[in-house]
Amino acid sequence: MAKKSKKFQAALEKVDRNNFYSADEAIALAKEIDFANFDATMEVSYNLNIDVKKADQQIRGAMVLPHGTGKTQTVVVIATGDKAKEAEAAGADFVGEADLIEKINGGWLDFDVMVATPDMMGQVGRLGRVLGPKGLMPNPKTGTVTQDVTKAVNDIKAGQVTYRADKAGIVNVPIGKVSFDDAKLKENFNALHEQIVRLKPASAKGIYMTSLTLSTTFGPGIKIDAPGME
Repeated sequence: MAKKSKKFQAALEKVDRNNFYSADEAIALAKEIDFANFDATMEVSYNLNIDVKKADQQIRGAMVLPHGTGKTQTVVVIATGDKAKEAEAAGADFVGEADLIEKINGGWLDFDVMVATPDMMGQVGRLGRVLGPKGLMPNPKTGTVTQDVTKAVNDIKAGQVTYRADKAGIVNVPIGKVSFDDAKLKENFNALHEQIVRLKPASAKGIYMTSLTLSTTFGPGIKIDAPGME
């Protein structure tokens, strides 16, 4: 087990590990104990009692948070003709087709999100080995395989987040920066939480959320009690 730093230990001592905090309390405490020397990201982690091997229990999607994430996303769009022009007009950072696909296949990955039109997915599919491990492969469920490239680019630039349950049923999603007002972080959290609650699979049995924690980039987890935990 990695040795924890003195700063982390000091932050951890201020967290009551046996207590479940309200979202307001958790946000305030996370800010108080944050010790990063940069504007750290605040993230929530859900541990869901689901079986992701079952198609009807997979949790995956995207949404635009009310106040964004505080991070500027670099967007690549793979499209041709009018759709490429739409992407450029919407503010995509890089737009191309076969030439850009070849560049990415060669190892260029200086972007955060890729959007592709459905007709280009045959070519983009060849990048699975490169994009898959990085979580960058376009997917209809996250709105990144679409004919409406203008909306896709606008949503991403406005602070869209993606969420996906891993093999253990854990979902990690950023809700903003430590520098955000508490009220904005709370609104972002509420919007995300309502979405996760709404996505509870009908076939999932027992308690849906087994744990919910909030933390900053380097900070310890703070347990939250919120609607939908029961």
